[in-house]
This record gives sequence, structure tokens and C-alpha cells, in this order.
Amino acid sequence: MKTFSKSAITFFTASVMAASAFASESTDRVQSAKGSVEALGVTLENMGANVDTNVDLNGAYTADQKAAVYKAKHAELQSQFNTLHAQSAE
Repeated sequence: MKTFSKSAITFFTASVMAASAFASESTDRVQSAKGSVEALGVTLENMGANVDTNVDLNGAYTADQKAAVYKAKHAELQSQFNTLHAQSAE
């Protein structure tokens, strides 16, 4: 019985640690994507553009879904940046 208890506790501890590491990685991805949107928004504002960096996370329940929403917003802002940059190069 002692061996079973030690094994169960070891398994439980390993599971908690793995879940914690996964949650941290997911949170980091969302924060990185969010920071990328904010940084590009500031760059666009400095170029004189009207920028909307608001992201609607309604319906995005997982970290991957949230990161995807931020990445889509980043792509939208990147397109705006490319257009402004091309215009200023003319």
C-alpha cells in the first residue's frame, strides 16, 4: 500500500507540474501575440495612422484561440503598415 501511495503522489505531482508548464507556455503565447499587436499599433500611430488595436476575445476560450485572434489582428495591422510604408516611399 505504501508503494501505491508513493506512486500515486508522484504521478499526481508530475501531472500538476506538466499542467502548470503547459498553462505558462500558453499564457506566454497569448501575451506575446498581444504585445506584438500593441507594438505594431504604436508604430502605426507614430506614422500618423488611425489605429484600432482592440481585439474581441468573445468566443475564444482557449489560449490557442486567443492567440489566433491576436495573430489575425496583427495581420490586419501589418497590411495597414505595408500600405502606409508603400505610400511614404512614393
